[in-house]
Amino acid sequence: MTGAFAGAQYQLHRNRTPLLVLSLLIGVTLITHQFTPFPLSYFDISSNLGTGGGLALASMGLALVVLTRGIDLSVGAIVSLVSVFVGSTMTDSPVNQFVVSVLGLLIGAGAGAVNGFLIAYLRIQPIVVTLATLFILQGAALLVMPIPGGYVTSEFINFFAGDAIPNLLPAALVVILSAIALWMLLRNSRLGMAIYAIGSDEAAAAANGVKTAKVKFLAYTIAGGFYGASGLFITAQAGGSDPLVGSSMLIQVFTAVVLGGTSLAGGRGGLVGPVFGAFLLMSTVNTLMVFSMPTYLSPIFDGAILILAVVLSSLMSENSLLHNLSDIVRQVRGSLAAPRLRAHRPMAETSPDGAMPHASFRVLHAENIRQVLPALGAFLVIVAVTFAFFGNLGADYVRSLLLLTALLGVLGFGQATVIITGGLDLSIPWAITLCAVVFSSLVDGSDAALLWSVPTVIGLGLTVGLVNGLGVIILGLPPLVMTLAVNGILQGLTLFYTNGSPKGFSPPLLLWFVSGNVLGLQPVVWAFIPFVILATIFLTATAAGRQLYALGNSAVVANLSGINVRLTTVLAYMICGASTALAAVLLVGFNGASTLSMGDQYLLPSVAVVVAGGVLITGGRGHYPGVVCGVLMLIALQILIGGTMLPDAFRSIILGCVLMAALLALREGRVSS
Repeated sequence: MTGAFAGAQYQLHRNRTPLLVLSLLIGVTLITHQFTPFPLSYFDISSNLGTGGGLALASMGLALVVLTRGIDLSVGAIVSLVSVFVGSTMTDSPVNQFVVSVLGLLIGAGAGAVNGFLIAYLRIQPIVVTLATLFILQGAALLVMPIPGGYVTSEFINFFAGDAIPNLLPAALVVILSAIALWMLLRNSRLGMAIYAIGSDEAAAAANGVKTAKVKFLAYTIAGGFYGASGLFITAQAGGSDPLVGSSMLIQVFTAVVLGGTSLAGGRGGLVGPVFGAFLLMSTVNTLMVFSMPTYLSPIFDGAILILAVVLSSLMSENSLLHNLSDIVRQVRGSLAAPRLRAHRPMAETSPDGAMPHASFRVLHAENIRQVLPALGAFLVIVAVTFAFFGNLGADYVRSLLLLTALLGVLGFGQATVIITGGLDLSIPWAITLCAVVFSSLVDGSDAALLWSVPTVIGLGLTVGLVNGLGVIILGLPPLVMTLAVNGILQGLTLFYTNGSPKGFSPPLLLWFVSGNVLGLQPVVWAFIPFVILATIFLTATAAGRQLYALGNSAVVANLSGINVRLTTVLAYMICGASTALAAVLLVGFNGASTLSMGDQYLLPSVAVVVAGGVLITGGRGHYPGVVCGVLMLIALQILIGGTMLPDAFRSIILGCVLMAALLALREGRVSS
């Protein structure tokens, strides 16, 4: 009896987070319905299950990947691709509906298998692999179905959205319980135990005979199957297909996983908690509707809940929030008291006669040259192909190439600074948009207002970077999660600020600076030259710049060397925020005004140019001139794509392929066996 009681206590302690989330879900649901004119009914329960079921299935897939200490950004794109496949191929035939459903699951699993192969066997970083496949698969979805539509049968809809037992058992509940049962079987299998072992300590798992590459590959493949099931479920619930249905799911899926108690560090948690987390998250949307609150608050809630969930997790861990805060204070005091570190170049060996040898430029910079050659070579090839297709390129081509290079180059500097430290900034899309709409409303066509509006917007960018950096160092959030949450919050703040309609326009002086003519080129192009020089000097010839590289190579070694790791991290994100704000100002000058979609197209390019330019995605290697070469290559490719009149979806696919090719060309390490 005592043993049974102890076992029950252990199970309660082990599953305390999912049980807590379930309790919160029940409480929020009951409280919310106290403010509705009708009592909670079977229809309400069935509707809530249908609304959150797709998110729950996708969250289960991501949680499986996270258990292996992995990351998957392609969740929404896979859901979208499966959705449009269903809507474009389904007929009234029962056989067709069954085959389409099975193929939808296989498409999801196949996409996951591609991710798993690149990550497990080629050892490419999961963040960038899944970012590239996100854009490739999203482009493929838009090619299949550019606008929402398609045909979905009533039988298919009823299978997911109807009643398994009329007025007693919702079909959505059966689907979710079936997915949970599948997880229970997997969890107690050898594969399930290997997944937990890899997430806890991959090296120890490998030493004990676990085939880590195979297990990771299978985890991503099975996760893709869950995403495919989510695509089927969401399509049935909506009664049609949408190529962008998964585009807003990423932050919600991550939030559900964290809420459900699955550790982002891997090896702890499960797939049941994220199901409850998904339904709890969707209940906030219902709460907004009940209280007639603006829908733009939803992304703010999503981001805030994600951060709050990680804060609570941090408070319950050894690496607590209070420990981080005290450590920061101690480091700040130490940095004020200690002498500044000086950046030294390695001392060259002397020749036998005592004279210093004069190494050639090629020898001194051989590694940097090797890193930049792929991007530079690809740029020259693209220009040659463009010339072959369109003949004499002329001055207009050069002006367009250099102008767009300057705009993206400024943004690339900020992302490169963060990536050099081993981080990543996913808040760029809505940081650009927020800075742009604030700037255009402040300046409102006035040249005189530039004097104070530009510094104000740069300060706004610095603030966004400061928030990102503090979230990483204080809360202990992975940069991916912190910046993703901030991106959602910025989206809500932007919609609140503009009320859905940006105001103001670019002043004449800014229009001239971006589009005018000085000695045959735009003034911004001439200004970009000293920007490149100063940025390169900062990264390679200053103490602060060298500390960024040291942090990217090893935070532990950097800390032992006397570098203030936490403040250096914040510095990197603040530089990125300032660069993003400056890019937003220039984009307003380029477009003449701001739009709510201004930043959407810049996330993948900002990462692609950095990686293609030779910056190691894990940090510690690369330089800004290489990034500029990556920008030249990407802009030349975009101009070539634009001239061929291909659908816009091809641009997303090609950019994703470029990023993938850069990863393959510049990757390090041996292929896993």
